[in-house]
Amino acid sequence: QVQFVESGGGLVQPGGSLRLSCAASGSGFSISAMAWFRQAPGKQREWVALITNSGGTNYADSVKGRFTISRDNAKNTVNLQMNSVKPEDTAVYYCNRFVSTMRAPWGQGTQVTVSS
Repeated sequence: QVQFVESGGGLVQPGGSLRLSCAASGSGFSISAMAWFRQAPGKQREWVALITNSGGTNYADSVKGRFTISRDNAKNTVNLQMNSVKPEDTAVYYCNRFVSTMRAPWGQGTQVTVSS
């Protein structure tokens, strides 16, 4: 079964940048639409960005124009470039398959804290 391990989080000032990475182990990565999700304290997990197996992308309105999702099928990785971050971007970020019925168990995620 595929597993996802997120990394790259940390403390960043408002307006700064951060790059998250997700490494996949197991089979089926290259044929799956992948996504980043996030969960802020006291809130439900929400979808942030999507990338199809052919590279098509889509973003939540809250991050459109600031975040960029990319993938490297040869390396089984998905990245999220976060620019112009805001305090409301503070959350634990997770990656997983986009289609809910195909998702792997959630990993530990990576904490992003935006604060001055």
